[in-house]
Amino acid sequence: MRFRAKIVDLACLNHFSRIINTIARLAKTCVLRLTVCKLYFILSDKIANGGASMWCELSQGNFFDEFQMEGVAAEHNEIYLDLVPENLSRALKTAQSAKAVKIKLTNKHCPCLRVAVELPSLSSSSRIVTHDIPVGVIPRRMWNDFREPSVPDFDVSIYLPVLKTMKSVVERMKNLSNFIVIEANLSGEMNLKIETDLVSVTTHFKDLGNPPWASEDGCQSSAQGRDLESMAEACIDIKKLQQLLAGQQVNPTKALCNIVRKRIVHFILLHEEVSLQYFIPAIA
Repeated sequence: MRFRAKIVDLACLNHFSRIINTIARLAKTCVLRLTVCKLYFILSDKIANGGASMWCELSQGNFFDEFQMEGVAAEHNEIYLDLVPENLSRALKTAQSAKAVKIKLTNKHCPCLRVAVELPSLSSSSRIVTHDIPVGVIPRRMWNDFREPSVPDFDVSIYLPVLKTMKSVVERMKNLSNFIVIEANLSGEMNLKIETDLVSVTTHFKDLGNPPWASEDGCQSSAQGRDLESMAEACIDIKKLQQLLAGQQVNPTKALCNIVRKRIVHFILLHEEVSLQYFIPAIA
């Protein structure tokens, strides 16, 4: 089992760093799944236990100048590692003006991801700062626990408003309640609501647009025969939503959410080479 990779391009390095920062804000620990073409960061708090889950996918070719890996076996050419993303985020913070960053899986005293940051120096020799980040190797028999979460049939899919706007609304509401109701319909309308014994506050968004899901993929495609005005709603933990919005450094080109009435809110943030899915279960 071997893995080594290198980033030379500064823009790619900073972008990668921002993605890791985002992940570190969403998950204290996560699983890093390495394949020949992609990296996945996976958080699978069991939805049934009220935990949020995350699935972030990036194409390695868009970030790394070199990328070599050999999985646990020829027919299972993948590696699954348990990781504290905050540690990786910290290591990459030292790399903001680096000439190159190398990441390698090592096993001196325990399995580690070694992050070697080559910094520019005035003399001819370069300075290298290394960080050893402990990881756990996840055995093959447990891999099935980290498959991509299936997206349940949703009642409404809608584009999100500008995330900064949404973030400031949610931050204000967070001081008033622990729960927030997200509701949306197929006419591009979405409301964020909190209701307590003392106060009831609603923010309305209009003309957001609904994604044109293709009928082949089994999602509710056509709005035929459905009431476009009727709202689907789910009540979720406001802290989990705020975490998602506050941690956002990916600057998605598309951001949308799917609501399964009273069951789950599924967020999808897309940027050319990154997709981040985040599932927040509804509170009964």
